[in-house]
Amino acid sequence: MIKIPPSEITPEHVYLNRRAFLKSLGVVSTGAALLAACAPSTTSAPDAQPFVDDGLPPSASADTDELGDPLNSFFEITNFNNYYEFSIDKQKVASLSRDFATSPWTVQVGGLVNNPKTFDIDDLRTMFDQEERIYRLRCVEGWSMVIPWLGFPLARLLEVVQPKAAAKYVRFEALLDPARMPGQRSRWYDWPYVEGLRLDEAMHDLTILATGLYGKNLLPANGAPLRLVVPWKYGFKSIKAIVKIDLVEEQPVSLWMKAAPNEYGFYANVNPEVPHPRWSQSTERRIGELGRRPTLMFNGYAEEVAHLYEGMDLQVNY
Repeated sequence: MIKIPPSEITPEHVYLNRRAFLKSLGVVSTGAALLAACAPSTTSAPDAQPFVDDGLPPSASADTDELGDPLNSFFEITNFNNYYEFSIDKQKVASLSRDFATSPWTVQVGGLVNNPKTFDIDDLRTMFDQEERIYRLRCVEGWSMVIPWLGFPLARLLEVVQPKAAAKYVRFEALLDPARMPGQRSRWYDWPYVEGLRLDEAMHDLTILATGLYGKNLLPANGAPLRLVVPWKYGFKSIKAIVKIDLVEEQPVSLWMKAAPNEYGFYANVNPEVPHPRWSQSTERRIGELGRRPTLMFNGYAEEVAHLYEGMDLQVNY
């Protein structure tokens, strides 16, 4: 079993120390410096620039989420990314992925289904109504954003392929292409990136396949052309650059479960009462804000999803 060394996983104190260093230089008041404060690197400066794929300004239908929290900016969302397939440095992902081609692209959906199909990404954008979903994203590292995603419920896709009675889980697999994704050359990870959900989690209306954000197609740095978004779970569950979806009977083993099984469980539900082995999860830093805020149970979606886990010990099923 491949186990990732702790130095490869960004702990909370690393980016907090980074912020203190920048504050001593008197630069944390700028947006770019604030982003740098949360990055794993202690030496690099922002090297990515915001860009818009079609020349039109990004747009969203609202300025806040349902709790009244303002959306993060297009710049913040597209230039501060955990995407280890490209780099462990959040600030380098945008530049390293800038020319990553996401067309043509197909997604194979099969396993325990009655109607297996392979979908072209353009077909997925037209077969299903693209809805805006403003969701909070909470990273396991202790930072968060509010993002106006564009996409469709995963349940709509699963209804087309018709899961069999034996199907209990959904396994997702991302693209494996180390020639174009330099981070996949790392020996510490068992590529490709794999994630999974219980079937009832996958069928929940909050679970979407995202094709865009801020009214535009996803950029490579955000997981283009197709990524999973499960807003009540830590961000690493929302797998990017999906190429394969299988309905299975056994619980999938994700990349992070293999890399650090003592730190990352299958469920990864946002839970302020269950600390990460190396830091508390009780508070978070919203990107663009200086202070910390309390973390909400299930990332604030408890009313919608808590019933999925009735009777379960959430300390054990973390």
